[in-house]
Amino acid sequence: MKQIFILLALLLAFTMSAQENYNHNKFKQLKEELATPNVYRTGSGAPGHEYWQQKADYLIKLELDDKKQRINGSETITYTNNSPDDLEYLWVQLDQNVRAKDSESHQVRTSSIREKMSMRSLRGILPPDFDGGFKIEKVTYKDGKDLSYTIVKTMMRINLESPLKSGKTFSFNIDWWYNINDGGNYGGRSGYEYFPEDKNYMYSIAQFFPRMCQYSDIEGWQNKQFLGRGEFALSFGDYEVHITAPEDHIVASTGELQNPDDVLTEKQKDRLEKSKTAKEPVMIVTQDEAEKNEKSKASGKKTWIFKADNVRDFAFASSRKFIWDAMGVKMGDRTVMAMSYYPKEGNPLWEQYSTKAVAHTLKWYSHYTFDYPYPVAISTHAKFTGMEYPMICFNFGRPEADGTYSKRIKYGMIGVIIHEVGHNYFPMIVNSDERQWTWMDEGLNTFVQFLTEQQWERNYPHRRGPAHKIVDYMKGDKTNIMPIMSNSESIPQFGSNSYAKPATALNILRETVMGRELFDHAFKTYSQRWMFKHPSPADFFRTMEDASGIDLDWYWRGWFFTTDHVDISIDEVDIYNFNTKNPDIEKPIAKAKNDKEHITAIRNKKAIAKTQDEMDSSLRDFYSEYDPYKPNNLDKKAYKKYYDKLDDAEKELLKSGYNFNEITFSNIGGLVMPIIMEFTYTDGSTEIIRIPAEIWKMKNDKVTKVFPTKKQLQSVELDPYLETADTDRNNNFFPERQEPSRFELYKSNWSRENEMQKDKRAKKMKQ
Repeated sequence: MKQIFILLALLLAFTMSAQENYNHNKFKQLKEELATPNVYRTGSGAPGHEYWQQKADYLIKLELDDKKQRINGSETITYTNNSPDDLEYLWVQLDQNVRAKDSESHQVRTSSIREKMSMRSLRGILPPDFDGGFKIEKVTYKDGKDLSYTIVKTMMRINLESPLKSGKTFSFNIDWWYNINDGGNYGGRSGYEYFPEDKNYMYSIAQFFPRMCQYSDIEGWQNKQFLGRGEFALSFGDYEVHITAPEDHIVASTGELQNPDDVLTEKQKDRLEKSKTAKEPVMIVTQDEAEKNEKSKASGKKTWIFKADNVRDFAFASSRKFIWDAMGVKMGDRTVMAMSYYPKEGNPLWEQYSTKAVAHTLKWYSHYTFDYPYPVAISTHAKFTGMEYPMICFNFGRPEADGTYSKRIKYGMIGVIIHEVGHNYFPMIVNSDERQWTWMDEGLNTFVQFLTEQQWERNYPHRRGPAHKIVDYMKGDKTNIMPIMSNSESIPQFGSNSYAKPATALNILRETVMGRELFDHAFKTYSQRWMFKHPSPADFFRTMEDASGIDLDWYWRGWFFTTDHVDISIDEVDIYNFNTKNPDIEKPIAKAKNDKEHITAIRNKKAIAKTQDEMDSSLRDFYSEYDPYKPNNLDKKAYKKYYDKLDDAEKELLKSGYNFNEITFSNIGGLVMPIIMEFTYTDGSTEIIRIPAEIWKMKNDKVTKVFPTKKQLQSVELDPYLETADTDRNNNFFPERQEPSRFELYKSNWSRENEMQKDKRAKKMKQ
């Protein structure tokens, strides 16, 4: 009996050890981490045969009060319950409440005092002095009868008298108003900018109306509070929006203008028509006309009416300062209008680049995903933000007052326009849950931005995408790093985690792991499967594998679920050759290896004029002349006997001249990756060797592999093209080599001059 207990204990210990090894295996499949496939979402990553999603339609009427910087509005929401569930209540987002004086966003924000503080930094510490947030005046049934509601911070629950049945529709009204925030001083995704020189305002308006929360098969109601960072989860719907603004304002908006005769001049309508077929942007409102508008301060009002079908949100911009240009972009048999709205303060940059950057983005994002389905794509100027909405985005990038600009401003502006217009694809159309997973829109979009920037200009100064750009973040303090698969509000280094790391991971997948052809096909498949739908991370992971035929669970696990980094080292290189047994070959090799002169013998050649046996020949005998490395007949006879026993294949292999290079690698960083090496041979030639990541599948921390080569190996370099984000290149070389670091003898010489201003000054000095 005692022996049985011992046997059971050993078996249990072995089982636990095996389970532990399995749990820590880098190639463990993502079974526990991903939701179980079902009728709504399949194991292939595609929508299931019973996939459903809700619909929210809006009729909104609002007025922009340019004197009080306030919006007054009323809306009718028509909500269609396409889910199989009966809904006891509805949830509505009140995003503007993040600016209310009692908002939790201020209470949970950490802060500290530095030696130098800006006014904006101090405002973030002081109690809010801005009267923000929605003022809900009434909520009613469609017939005007009061409807019960409960406001919970940035959410509002609509209390239904009876559940909204599956397949049924419910309409209700909300009247509201709110004060528009100063975007420059208080920050935020929308707001106004005041221009004291001409006493005008420029408005970039979003999250301006109570919006339906998303109800899905994954989350139920996504009513997680809005704290300012995690963005939005929204349902698709049709919008009709009436925007009343000062009569000299130009309004840019989501959707198509329904009443151009009421709000545009004949000249503007004619220019707009010509822009549809123009090869260069056409000025709809010129700078001269915009400057006249700045001075007019007309007292009347105009109402602009826009309609947008199958969009998840709505935004607009308005100002009398707007210059407006446009051009058509062919998208199959359709023409999409690329447009820009900007004040004179944005020129010359905006007139030269903005609309062309919009058109370029539509072309290349469509190339990698699907044809842009909406009728218009708009870039508007906003000094304080870069933010995206369906068909319209707000972008920074302002030159100096003298019209010059730095390289950083130029490429920052082009980059943000590409990025924000690109958000039309992710998440405006491929509609992921931003409140939960920032990387699903920001990371994917930053990746396609990187591809699109490469099509704009060779050697474009990319911030994110190339593998080596993420190294500093990946090797940083792990106590301040979270996995990509973290909630949006819980990420310390937000830009690196949600933008740069996923974009880099996708670029490495495309260039190094999958190859461009397989990756591009799989990425396009994902984009087209989930157009106008709500994908989850599992849908993305599964589709990329399903469409490519490559098991990528190890990659998702390492890059998205852990904070491991890449650091593969070359530990040891041993070079072996065949022992041919041929004394004419082997004995000279042995002689060279064993008879290498040591330092004492070398120095004694000069220090000792003659040894004793050189002075007295009688001391010399057989061994004085004997050379053990000289082949004799016995050696040759033994070799012949050995050689004659070999078959033809063995003889051929013996003659092949192979060198067998045994290399041992360690995975120090924990993130398994392909092993990419450049072999340099003694004749000066080179060869790239690529080993798939599966080499680590049996042992995650150390592997040894033999590489047969016909040529003599001289040196080895790991990751020669900087494609795996290896964080320590000092262990990437055989023979060992230190990557030199550089330091600067620094003397402060800070200047606000940009390169264009310096060039002008230099030319004046020359004259």
